[in-house]
Amino acid sequence: MKIAKTTFKARRDELVKNMGEGSVLILPSATEKVRNSDCEYPFRQSSDFWYLTGFGEPESVLVLVPGRKEGEAILFCRRRDPLMETWHGRRAGQEGAVNNFGFDEAFPIDELDKHMPDLLDGRETVLYTAGQDKEFDERLWGWMNNLRRAERMGKVVPPKMQDRDALIHERRLIKSDEEIAVMRAAGEISARAHTRAMKECRAGGMEYQLEASIQHEFAMSGARSPAYTTIVGSGENACILHYTENDCELKDGDLVLIDAGCELDHYAADITRTFPVSGRFSPEQKALYELVLKAQEASFAEIAPGKPWDGFHKAACNVLVEGLIELGLLEGEPEQLIKDGALRDFYMHGTGHWLGMDVHDVGLHKTDGNPIAFQPGMALTVEPGLYIAPDNDKVEARWRGIGIRIEDNLVVTENGYENLTSAAPKTVAEIEALMAASR
Repeated sequence: MKIAKTTFKARRDELVKNMGEGSVLILPSATEKVRNSDCEYPFRQSSDFWYLTGFGEPESVLVLVPGRKEGEAILFCRRRDPLMETWHGRRAGQEGAVNNFGFDEAFPIDELDKHMPDLLDGRETVLYTAGQDKEFDERLWGWMNNLRRAERMGKVVPPKMQDRDALIHERRLIKSDEEIAVMRAAGEISARAHTRAMKECRAGGMEYQLEASIQHEFAMSGARSPAYTTIVGSGENACILHYTENDCELKDGDLVLIDAGCELDHYAADITRTFPVSGRFSPEQKALYELVLKAQEASFAEIAPGKPWDGFHKAACNVLVEGLIELGLLEGEPEQLIKDGALRDFYMHGTGHWLGMDVHDVGLHKTDGNPIAFQPGMALTVEPGLYIAPDNDKVEARWRGIGIRIEDNLVVTENGYENLTSAAPKTVAEIEALMAASR
């Protein structure tokens, strides 16, 4: 499942039409990062750059120049080099950039300093986001200074600079049918991985062995990397929100919380499931688990076109507080407890985030101080949880050390939402039946 190459050109064309003729947009690619010695981390293209280019090489720069007669979409990229390609893999080169990726023109990246002053000359606004790459910032200031020194020769320095990211991110927030299809596939792969982990979980095994099973399922399904570092937290480790050591033994009687999702063609899935190592929930585990599931279901009901962003979080908090009162873990009136922040002892994060090319995807949550309203095509996670710290002496010992989170991926539709990750077992009955059958 891949985004068509024609889609990237269509995105550039649409952006150019809305930039204004007096503007120029500059977007550098991601850079390679050294892991140690002469080894580098696997290269992953920056999301904004990929969104507009579909071009996976480092040392590249996209420049969009509305109204330019010679071509409005320009790519600077590496030259073809048989020796380097023998060692490190094929390059598109300038010809490939034009013929295979649909750019109007392409120049060698080593000629960037030569061409950029001319591309900036006489433009009204530079669309660029400073502060992300100090070295590139300095190059841009250098090009501007070169123009300034040549003002007597008729060169004109762009007088305005505008944030580039906002223009791109408002487009990334609304997913097309093509994007949703890729995210749906990523969700299905990730759901299979969670199901496999439930089947293979055994007391005496290690957290990292479940991580390995998940990674294997991703790769065998064509998703060669996770969208983020996989969390496999058993027992008290489940109360650490971003636990990634994954090096403890799985013990009978404990729950294990797995937060894992694959990346497929640069789009992320993000699922959390919590289940008992033994295959059966204890009474306390079941009570808290079903409360979290009830909170998630209440959140789902608040996701539809026109509903505010903060509604699903408020719904989850209301259910969790009322449930904790019923279980005896909180005392007081629900509304006052929420106002006083009492829930934060058990639930200290939001109920979801945008999802897309980044696992915590781009997009505003508020405009003019008000929560934005959901629109069809927006994709998000819904992930309520409860975490009873092992040292929480305000509750009975039988509740302590239990961490639970349940997370699914939703896309807003015309009439409500679609759950992209519903294939991962979630109810107590489903989980216990699956684990019993696997034994």
